[in-house]
Amino acid sequence: MSVHEWQELTTTEMAGLVDAGTVAVLPLAAIEQHGAHLPLSTDLDIGLGLLEAAATRLAPDRNVILLPPLALGSSLEHADFTGTLSLLPETAIAVIEALGEAVSRAGIRRLVLFNSHGGNKAVIDLAALKLRARHAMLVVKANYFRFTPPAQTLPAEELRHGLHGGALETSMMLHLAPDKVRVARLADAVSEGRIREQAGSTLGPEGDAGYAWMAQDLHASGVTGNATLADAETGRRLVDHFGARLAQVIEEAGAFDLDTLR
Repeated sequence: MSVHEWQELTTTEMAGLVDAGTVAVLPLAAIEQHGAHLPLSTDLDIGLGLLEAAATRLAPDRNVILLPPLALGSSLEHADFTGTLSLLPETAIAVIEALGEAVSRAGIRRLVLFNSHGGNKAVIDLAALKLRARHAMLVVKANYFRFTPPAQTLPAEELRHGLHGGALETSMMLHLAPDKVRVARLADAVSEGRIREQAGSTLGPEGDAGYAWMAQDLHASGVTGNATLADAETGRRLVDHFGARLAQVIEEAGAFDLDTLR
């Protein structure tokens, strides 16, 4: 397996390593509130855990360079909760652009933006398009929470409404970093979106007619979802599944025909 950490290479080593099939991966996360039971590092912990799971599944001849993770993201929706660190959206876009430009200067035209924080999605969409237009790069936007989860892992309603600190994130943290989970504080935080759906409303925090929301709009605790459904075995299944999907994304990015980018 040929997976390298960007910061561990010398400049001459990188120059000799990069070829036409090299894939750079930039992990994007957040440091933000996840209620009373999960640490501020949750998105970063999950993102790095999934990346580690993916790395073990890559083909031995796949040339991949992992950039240092961008731990801080755009977390405006969580700004009213203590401990949240957030970049302005414009700043986050500019940082991703700057890192992508550095990747291009290194001779790499394949970049996977691997994201583990929902609030980053909009800035990633814009930064990726700007990098494509300016540098003729393949920029893949891989948001793990958009990956199809394994069947019969969690109830469909929980997957739909457990957007933040619910059973999905808590399960993965119980597998990846169990000592960080305050298990005595697990609770069922019923989302405003779930309440609206049950009342027959077509408007909700997500979906085809979603409204802009701050975390406290969905539940006073800042959490949405039933963390009491979480367990480490479910977390293991989720990490294995999402890690395998991420590995597939990286493999396909490496095999992508760059001549189609005109």
